[in-house]
Amino acid sequence: QVQLVQSGGGSVQPGGSLSLSCTASGTTDNRRWMGWFRQAPGKQRGGIAVINTSGDFTYCNAFARNRFYISLDRAKKTLGLQMNSLQPEDTATYYCAATPYSGPYPCQPRQFTYWGQGTQVTVTS
Repeated sequence: QVQLVQSGGGSVQPGGSLSLSCTASGTTDNRRWMGWFRQAPGKQRGGIAVINTSGDFTYCNAFARNRFYISLDRAKKTLGLQMNSLQPEDTATYYCAATPYSGPYPCQPRQFTYWGQGTQVTVTS
């Protein structure tokens, strides 16, 4: 089993920055990949970025490139997401996730088994 506890997020003005953290428990085998997803009201949950225990990562959607940065502190079992130049369309509930999946870059929510509790990010002036 893996438990994921999220922290961070909140409210920020357009152009601002926020960071999210996700601390994991459980064995490495059950969290070979970890990632960030988000879900806006009325929309499906979508991938932001994923990273594996070796440090390989990818951004799952174009909006994340050059603004969002994923990180993994393996010693602290902490997944991070630095979000810069935030815009109102980034408003959503953000989730971290983990999976024992060992294939190539998993960007679909259905590929993940364990989920954090979700954190609200609101971008508004």
